[in-house]
Amino acid sequence: MGAAATNLELKNIKGVGEKLSSKIVQHVGGEKELNRIIKELDLEKISSIEGISQKKSIEIMNQLLGNPAQKFLKSDRAIQLYDEIIEKILSYSNTKYSENRILLLAPSKNIKAIKKQLSFVMNAKEAVSKLPISKLQKLMKNLHEPQEVRPKFDASKAILVESPEDYDYLLDLKLNQYYPIITLSESMMIEEELQNYELIIYVYTQGFLEVDDSNNLVMINKDSPVHEIVPEIILDYFNHNKKLFEKVLEIRKILGKDSVLEDVVTILESVDSFKLKEIDLDEIINSSKKIADNELKEAIKNIDIDGDEVLDLLNNEIPPKIGKIFDKIITKAKNTIKSESGIDFDPFLRKYPLELDENEIERIKQMESSKKENRIFDIKSTVASQLGAIKEKAIIEVKEALEFDYGFCLGSFAHEYNLSPPKFANSFKLKGALHLELGLEKGDNIQRVDYDLSVPDNIALLTGANSGGKTTLLETIGQIAIMAQMGLPVCAESAEVKLLDEMYHFSKKRSLDAGAFESFLNVFIPIVTTDSEKLVLLDELEGITELEAAVKIISSFIDMIKESKSFGIIVTHMAKELMEYTDIRVDGIEAKGLDEKYELIVDRTPKMNCLARSTPEFILKRIYENSEGKLKEVYGEILKKF
Repeated sequence: MGAAATNLELKNIKGVGEKLSSKIVQHVGGEKELNRIIKELDLEKISSIEGISQKKSIEIMNQLLGNPAQKFLKSDRAIQLYDEIIEKILSYSNTKYSENRILLLAPSKNIKAIKKQLSFVMNAKEAVSKLPISKLQKLMKNLHEPQEVRPKFDASKAILVESPEDYDYLLDLKLNQYYPIITLSESMMIEEELQNYELIIYVYTQGFLEVDDSNNLVMINKDSPVHEIVPEIILDYFNHNKKLFEKVLEIRKILGKDSVLEDVVTILESVDSFKLKEIDLDEIINSSKKIADNELKEAIKNIDIDGDEVLDLLNNEIPPKIGKIFDKIITKAKNTIKSESGIDFDPFLRKYPLELDENEIERIKQMESSKKENRIFDIKSTVASQLGAIKEKAIIEVKEALEFDYGFCLGSFAHEYNLSPPKFANSFKLKGALHLELGLEKGDNIQRVDYDLSVPDNIALLTGANSGGKTTLLETIGQIAIMAQMGLPVCAESAEVKLLDEMYHFSKKRSLDAGAFESFLNVFIPIVTTDSEKLVLLDELEGITELEAAVKIISSFIDMIKESKSFGIIVTHMAKELMEYTDIRVDGIEAKGLDEKYELIVDRTPKMNCLARSTPEFILKRIYENSEGKLKEVYGEILKKF
């Protein structure tokens, strides 16, 4: 399907039309992107559009893919069997991605596509059998694509540009969502204004601003990658998705795959570790002052001063003798401050007790803060470049993990149910088949069945006791037919399956009034009027009308199926009557009696060419044994007549 045809095909889908079609194309970013979404089966991109439910998005995607599920499944019960299969597979899904992929699985008649899908599932089954299933399920639970992060605005920093054109350029990059943007040519008091910010990111084209004395300014060329101008674009992205990347890394380790995510945590921690190196400058200064004051007090006690030195003190001058003591003790305090903070400066005024030079301290704090912000920016920029270089590969690795879950889901389903690949032939031959509802059950009471439908016996009657398993066998065959054409292995030890155009399954019907009977015939009879190859499963339809009419309708139906390339099984209690009108194989599921719990003992594999007798006496006996008093006496009297 070409891009030009996409919008047209969208419009033609029932319930879409021109308005919704345009909305979908616009939302996803154009027809080219829509084609990518279809090719990659990215159902979530469609279902996330307002006004489109998951069910509708599946319908849209299937129509665009040309999936023929609606052409193959031709009755409500057939669709219900398909839905039940999908539901069982979905129970093994861990992600929205694999869930959407599973929902798009559909029966097909494309043998090449079927065999490709079947090979994929069998390889997945083999792989799953060697993996730590529960550990992987835990790691992949709710795995999703990396999420973009909403920008955090920081007014303490600013971006400086040289011209309105540069301003517009950064505006187009939406960098104003992170920091204020200042234009150099429009600022009359630029130096004073720049001092109001902890950090200025000077994005230059010509670089004519003098920056040598500006501790709070860094220079970045306008043509640099955007994450070098605002490192938070990459850092916030990786920090926000950190746990996701850690999960994906662990998954890849289990699968024995290399990963670019190996060093992400270490790289991110290099920024955090620098931020943690905080010092309390006021605490260091006050502690040094306290020690220095005590030392000054003790040192001055032992000094003899003469008259001239007293006069100096009276004139607010420090005598040389005392000055040397101040110099020695203050130098010691400065060295202590430097060793503990890394900053070489003098915060003291020479008085006793020492006074603090608050202006100098504030100047140093601003200078150090600017240096620190400058250093943090350098580290962030370096880290952002490292992470920016691996971002695309990181996204690919997450996508691969999501794609793995699709295979892991199908493989787990096939592994848990011990499914086998079907062979495609011109018949239905099942050995050791089992209904999916029983697929995970254990115990001797679980019976696998064998069954064969081959030309000329491409349609058969199935007879036998109530609760003997006729309906279960019918549904088992339906499940196997659907799963085989979905490209899935089936719940049987081996199976030959005929590829067909359509499948019908009609479940038990109660008596219908005249209007309902007419509606039923309008659905039922046209089945045999088309040339399509089909599988028809009919479960006790004799209740649709009086016996004689039912026999005539069903026998006519049988004859038309027999003459076609189609297949059918009819569960019925009126086999004798039908055999008078048509030549057909009759198979039987026979009850042998009751066990100690008064449950039917049944060989659930039908006997070919065997009219199984109905066994109401067994059912009566079970009811009799489970009854009491007068009711039991009545059932006892009835049993005597058998």
